[in-house]
Amino acid sequence: MNLFNRGKNEPVPGLENGHSPENGVKRTGNDLLSPAEKTNRDQVAKSPSPNPLLPPDKALKRDLRLSIGDGTAYGVMIGVGETYLQAFVLEIGKGEIFAALIATLPQLIGSLLQLISPTAVRTIGSHKWWVVSCAGFQGLCFLPLILAAWFGDIPTPAILVVVSLYWATSLGAGPAWNTWQGTIIPREIRARFFAKRARLCQLATLAGFLGGGFALKAAQAEGNAVSLFAILFGIAMACRAVSTLCLSLQSEPFPIPPKMRFLSLGEQWHRFSRGSSGRLLVFAVGMQVGVYIAGPFFVPYMFKVLGFKYHHYALLIGASFVAKFISLRYWGKLAHRTGAHRLLWIGSLGLVPLAGGWVVSSNYIWLISLQLVAGAAWGAYELALVLLFFETIHESERTSLLTLYNVANSIALAVGSLIGAAIVNGLGISAVAYLWVFAASTACRALALLLLRRVRENPAESVHTNRSGSTLPANQAS
Repeated sequence: MNLFNRGKNEPVPGLENGHSPENGVKRTGNDLLSPAEKTNRDQVAKSPSPNPLLPPDKALKRDLRLSIGDGTAYGVMIGVGETYLQAFVLEIGKGEIFAALIATLPQLIGSLLQLISPTAVRTIGSHKWWVVSCAGFQGLCFLPLILAAWFGDIPTPAILVVVSLYWATSLGAGPAWNTWQGTIIPREIRARFFAKRARLCQLATLAGFLGGGFALKAAQAEGNAVSLFAILFGIAMACRAVSTLCLSLQSEPFPIPPKMRFLSLGEQWHRFSRGSSGRLLVFAVGMQVGVYIAGPFFVPYMFKVLGFKYHHYALLIGASFVAKFISLRYWGKLAHRTGAHRLLWIGSLGLVPLAGGWVVSSNYIWLISLQLVAGAAWGAYELALVLLFFETIHESERTSLLTLYNVANSIALAVGSLIGAAIVNGLGISAVAYLWVFAASTACRALALLLLRRVRENPAESVHTNRSGSTLPANQAS
């Protein structure tokens, strides 16, 4: 993840044991990917064509292009908009503690609001159109931020409401998007396709982030940094509009996939707390607590303690995006050879010392090097986690269970950030207090490894991985 570790990585259809519509025809996307394998038992014959106006091969290629367009536009939105929310809050004088909490508290509120997602999908009768609605509304959330930047201020409760709605629509769309995309993209091409899509998304995010950082540096020199945020948020809103258009043009062969189950809250909790998927989810939540003890405090530390300018900040975070972009290809190959469980250990061990590295030195070259390691570690962790999520969570229950996971994950973010805030408040806002926060984060990440020991390798993982390749995942400070 990045400094903000959204916790909610964009979900990716993976190695599920559900259905994959093939319409009796191989849909391989050979312009992008390797040849398809033979139809396997997880694929459903005689399913409806994804787009009745186009042959299956052309329909698939069109959906792949639209999916990449959606991911690329979404990446620019993240880079130029979402990643600068904390910096904007600091720029308009809301304070360091609030700037830290704005990275987590709205996600918690948003995760509670997104509990309506399964009911909304069932009411609308379509995963696709729920996702399109959420994406469109998420783009509109930038409008009040544009006005706030233009006028130079916004009431604190108002920005909390706006950012909470932003996260509610983002988290609300995630599980439904994953279920929907699982009905479009054939199993045998998912690994390489989503690897390519994720790399392009990372590249777009990096371009938006660096462009925004250097633009803010120039504006800051002229005393116009606040008003420039209006332009950045405007670009973010336009990119989300493009992303929404791409989503609306994609196919939906199964508005409600066969055997789809909308679990009650009790059933969701039962699945969450039991079995291999439950142990994996508990570990992921525990790691998020450790990560977010420090995560929200990197930005205030850089700007208020180290005195970084926007271009320093952009280059530092950009380094993690570059490392993740480069490493994803190799992590995918490793997961294909050895399985996602081993990759999860590699990524998790890599995450443990990262926050503590900030205690060692504040030298800029050292921090750049640390961010390169962080990007690679987060790439391995996110890829492995996504692969294992979709290996252990059945397609028919995925929308409901991932909705509950969003809530648990957001609670973990809030708990972690409140622990960090308590340390800073207890010691007083100072460089020493921040360093204690980073040290505490490293200790809690190490403790989370005890939960990882309870996660056992799924025998089906190696079977699927050896047969059809691993799938891929989908911000990255330490």
